[in-house]
Amino acid sequence: MTGAAIRIEGLTKAFGPNRVLRGIDLDLPAGAVTVLMGANGAGKSTLVKVLCGVHRADGGRVLLEGRPFAPASPAEALRAGVVTVHQAIDEGVVPDLDVASNLLLDRIADGSVGVASARRLRAAARPLAEAVGLAADLGAPVRDLPLADRQLVAIARAMAHRPRLLILDEPTSSLSEAEARRLFGLIDRLRAQGVALLYISHRMGDIRRLADRVVAMRDGVIAGLFEERPLDTAGALRAMLGRDLGEAELEPAAGGRPVLEARGLVLRPGARPFDLVAREGEVIAVTGLVGAGKGTLAGVLFGTERPAGGDLRLDGAPFAPASPAEAVGRGVFLVPRDRRRNALVPDWDIGRNLTLPFLHRHAAGPFLRPRSETALGRRMVEEMGVVCQGVRDGIGTLSGGNQQKVVVGRWLAEPCRLLVLDEPFQGVDIRARRDIGARLRETAAARATLVLVSEVDEAAEIADRILVMAGHTIVAEHVNRALDLGAVMREAAEAAA
Repeated sequence: MTGAAIRIEGLTKAFGPNRVLRGIDLDLPAGAVTVLMGANGAGKSTLVKVLCGVHRADGGRVLLEGRPFAPASPAEALRAGVVTVHQAIDEGVVPDLDVASNLLLDRIADGSVGVASARRLRAAARPLAEAVGLAADLGAPVRDLPLADRQLVAIARAMAHRPRLLILDEPTSSLSEAEARRLFGLIDRLRAQGVALLYISHRMGDIRRLADRVVAMRDGVIAGLFEERPLDTAGALRAMLGRDLGEAELEPAAGGRPVLEARGLVLRPGARPFDLVAREGEVIAVTGLVGAGKGTLAGVLFGTERPAGGDLRLDGAPFAPASPAEAVGRGVFLVPRDRRRNALVPDWDIGRNLTLPFLHRHAAGPFLRPRSETALGRRMVEEMGVVCQGVRDGIGTLSGGNQQKVVVGRWLAEPCRLLVLDEPFQGVDIRARRDIGARLRETAAARATLVLVSEVDEAAEIADRILVMAGHTIVAEHVNRALDLGAVMREAAEAAA
């Protein structure tokens, strides 16, 4: 490690009476990966937005290579070499433009790339795509790409700026293992070139692989800095939370009568058929690498995709939903993977986002009954532990973990027979993850629950049984007792090879 590329001294920021940053002192050395950990609401996002020019600090100062740095806009931060890849992927791309235009967007904006044919734009963009292993059609609109490819577009666009400080916010949350390895290789090269990297993550695999140092943030201040090898990740968690988290204690339940039965289910042509039984009161985690088929399974159960073969039964009756409305009518609910795109209405308040799928329950004829809607909203905010001033707060005022509590709470507000959750802990810190998991288990008795996760440790925290998926089929099954997590990870990786 060399000297500090960024030095932050006494940084403060408040929104009204809410003091979000309360005197941040932090160096970000050139040629090093600094991992930043913090619970939702700790101030991480505000710190990043000050560094990348979205917010202006109220007090303190930032030095970039010894010179004062106070960007008035993201464009000014980019010109100075401070580049951010946000967790909200659509903040880093323009969905309606094609991939090539997105990769070259900043050059187009500053005039360094003039008017060119689509063929020439694609030729100029190809090296940027190849650098991050992006194999998508460069002429395709970004909105049509899967989430992982949209994330790679945002990362490739960031890399094109030759950053002095690169900020990555949960960058592997939507990447396959192979895509994540390519990203880690890029980070290694940037570190060797003397770039300072601020990496925001709670994924222990990422932290062990990349971190030169770990910084814990809590309540708007730096709560701990860990630089000695081996890095004390347990100490960082304690500093982040202000207490010992402890291990999640779980006694696996056997479950009652079958709710969902799949016989010879084929998720796509050529995949091996598999059987699956999900019982009342049982929480089943389906784990596997990105691309293993978990999302396809969710789509089949929720009526957005059709299986290639096999038979599904729900409470003993044939089940082949042709639409989400039909699935919901049969008592099958889905918490989707991408909450910003597929779950939240950003212009609505917390209460309306909570009651969205069941507004008819709060209506008298064509008119909504505000008291009924508000009462349910308040109940779910309390039960889910959503940190807010009230149900009429805008959904955008909440941290990512609290937004996810709203999305999960929406589907827990009504009884169902099968609840499917697709990556419910993506971009959620460990404390919020434990809160959501505890609530799912507390309410599990009258339904079957399927939780689809890529991280094995997340599966172990919540599930009675863990199924390993690869190649769009189930390749292994485990009762969650004295589980060897390393063996489960190897099963997923080896079956996908």
